[in-house]
Amino acid sequence: MPANPFAPNSQAGKVAVVTGASSGIGRATVQQLTATGWNVYALARRAERLAILEAETGAHPVTCDVTDEAAVRAAAKNILAETGGRVNALVNIAGGAIGLDRVADGSPEDYLVMYRVNVLGILNTVRAFIPALRASGEGSILNLTSTAAEGGYEAGYNAAKFGARGLTEALRLEEADNNLRVIEIRPGMVHTEEFSLNRLGSAEMAAKVYEGVEKPLVAEDVAQTVVF
Repeated sequence: MPANPFAPNSQAGKVAVVTGASSGIGRATVQQLTATGWNVYALARRAERLAILEAETGAHPVTCDVTDEAAVRAAAKNILAETGGRVNALVNIAGGAIGLDRVADGSPEDYLVMYRVNVLGILNTVRAFIPALRASGEGSILNLTSTAAEGGYEAGYNAAKFGARGLTEALRLEEADNNLRVIEIRPGMVHTEEFSLNRLGSAEMAAKVYEGVEKPLVAEDVAQTVVF
């Protein structure tokens, strides 16, 4: 893991909400934010993983599926009740890909799953937390997309990430008058324990993705950029 270059407790008192927190980049982001003093609410679907993260970092675990609008609203209500209505940063890491089917063979069901988590997941969290972020006077929204949002390639994952990028760019323009900083990070290949495994369905196929890459980015590298 790269050393955390940020001073311990330098951000003490600030509140962040991080989605996709149970593994990979989301988990690493929670680890590094808490190390610099952020009060972090870690959202993910897997309660058992969040419990481990809580024990390791002191982050507040919130079991929540970001594609479920009602669940996100309920989570936001509970979080804001605990923080006195204050949130300084919303960090949308949750996302994912399914398969490698080309467009002509693409499954509408798979496309819908990818769109829900990569695009509507961001929409749901923004809608739930933006009043508090605006009220802070200097809130930040960070959306993790991908270099898949920059140009086409075979398979439909990039369609969802193009959607996430478009939403982010629109949000940046819309919220300028509210002094909200809207950030997008678009990493390329990142070696995490689950992304390629979940996408391809087997450890063997997932390992092939990184063949020939001596030192791929890892979750902690991206998390450093998020924290910065």
